[in-house]
Amino acid sequence: MSDWDAFTAAHPYGSLLQSSRWAQLKAGFGWRSERVLLGEAEAPQAGGQMLLRSKWGLLRVAYLPRGPVVDWEDAALVEAMLRALRRTARRRWALRLWIEPRIEDGPAIRALLRRLGWRERKHPVQPPRTILVDLHGTEEALLARMKQKTRYNIRLAARKGVRVREGGMDDLPTFLALMEETGRRDGFAIRPAAYYRRFVELFVPQHAALLLAEVEGETVAAIIVAAWGRTAYYLYGASSARHRNRMPTYLLQWEAMRWARARGCTIYDLWGIPDEDEATLEAAFRERRDGLWGVYRFKRGFGGRVVRYAGTWERLP
Repeated sequence: MSDWDAFTAAHPYGSLLQSSRWAQLKAGFGWRSERVLLGEAEAPQAGGQMLLRSKWGLLRVAYLPRGPVVDWEDAALVEAMLRALRRTARRRWALRLWIEPRIEDGPAIRALLRRLGWRERKHPVQPPRTILVDLHGTEEALLARMKQKTRYNIRLAARKGVRVREGGMDDLPTFLALMEETGRRDGFAIRPAAYYRRFVELFVPQHAALLLAEVEGETVAAIIVAAWGRTAYYLYGASSARHRNRMPTYLLQWEAMRWARARGCTIYDLWGIPDEDEATLEAAFRERRDGLWGVYRFKRGFGGRVVRYAGTWERLP
């Protein structure tokens, strides 16, 4: 692992999306990267991996997914980091600079960013709201924190003959076919096949796993999960319409959490949910099916905590 990756994995505000492998992934799809550091490269005080994309000729958008990696409680350090990012963005002809702090939303972070001249984008890049599952304790304790129906469905899947295994590149066609089926059925866009292939090449098995749920030898659901530092991320998922009554997607998530725990992770990030406060989420999830509402009902059952990050912020370099 490089010095930069070790830094992002160990830092409390680090993220998979700030890793060098994430930059390599994006390099094949129109982005190039540049790293901005404060301090020595071997032991930076703070840093940010900036993705740059051409727009309108030579002008570019500079974007830091879940970055920069800085102690957001240290206002002076944050100011120095953001100033360094702006200098680099100017040199690269960026028309806009976007940051995406991996810090929970609140008045303090908003006041700091506004004081430094930043404004929140109306349309965030990554979903700002997620559910974080605490992986501490025994497996029994983890199951006990889940909703009763979710716990029941995990055990039902195992009783009904669902088996989960780790896959590899040879299983990618199966995963892609499931993604296409899921996209058609649920009406959401999926990434090109080359994107998932490149992800598997870069991350599996060292930093990620392709998990497949099978019923009598037929793959009926699959997910891709990744681990970076102490956090695991549920990134991509797909399922068949067949054997849904056997609840394979519930067992997949449970096995992903077990995989994450075995790697030393203490948090399991279920990724995107609707950007609404928890009271609104709980009041509306039974009726709403649009956008991310369809997955919230599923994800809420795993006993996690609803968290909103600070969102995507921008300013002129």
